[in-house]
Amino acid sequence: MKNFYSFVSGGIIGVLGGLIGLGGAEFRLPLLNIAFKFNLKSAIVINLAVSLVTVTFSLLFRAFEVDIFLVWSHSFIVLNILSGSLYGSYIGAGLVSKVNETMLKKIVFAFLMLLGIVLMLHSSLENHYTFGFSPLASFILGVVCGYFIGLASSMLGVAGGELIIPTIVLIYGTDIKLAGSLSLLISIPTLLVSLYKYHQKMGLEPITHNKDFALFMAGGSIIGAFGGVLLLGSTDSLFIEIFLGCLLILSAFKMLLMKRRNTQ
Repeated sequence: MKNFYSFVSGGIIGVLGGLIGLGGAEFRLPLLNIAFKFNLKSAIVINLAVSLVTVTFSLLFRAFEVDIFLVWSHSFIVLNILSGSLYGSYIGAGLVSKVNETMLKKIVFAFLMLLGIVLMLHSSLENHYTFGFSPLASFILGVVCGYFIGLASSMLGVAGGELIIPTIVLIYGTDIKLAGSLSLLISIPTLLVSLYKYHQKMGLEPITHNKDFALFMAGGSIIGAFGGVLLLGSTDSLFIEIFLGCLLILSAFKMLLMKRRNTQ
């Protein structure tokens, strides 16, 4: 029965990967920790692995809905943010056993709330509104934001799409559907670096000891990602932007819930 619930929850969260361009990890992590009762570090490792599967298949499925040449023409955004996020991801995974977890979650809560509110306000403006940053300013902001996204992502075991997508939309002024595909491209190497670092620090025993559970959740995520992509073509970009803003705010409160449960 546990594997069944794992499959169903993976599928529901996987829809976010296909529709918005997320790994869904912000929602999966509290679920693993609270509902399935994994300790936080085991939940982080399983979350990273399932997130990697989700974003990989979401990207593959999205190739049929989002113009691959358009994505390629914006590859400089991917490289810009990756230049910060890969380093941040490597550092974050190494700090996970040393950092004050409560403080980290408070910072992430505030960051998610801020991004959610800003993104919802942004959705009320013209579709192609941009803050008008110069190329140099955009590059610097991309590296800095990428670093902190990678840091938070690896320490919390998330793909970081919830942070990457609004960063791309707000800094570079891209459409949110394009931002979702770019986010997936950024998330894959970031997750790989995080998993490699965790393998060095503590091994991947949480995955090997719970292999069936992880496989069922990953399988559900693949099917869910496919369903999300089917919805992508008929879903308005404005709706996705507002929906993501709501998800960011909900994710922020889920982080607080997880903190309370872990301190009991």
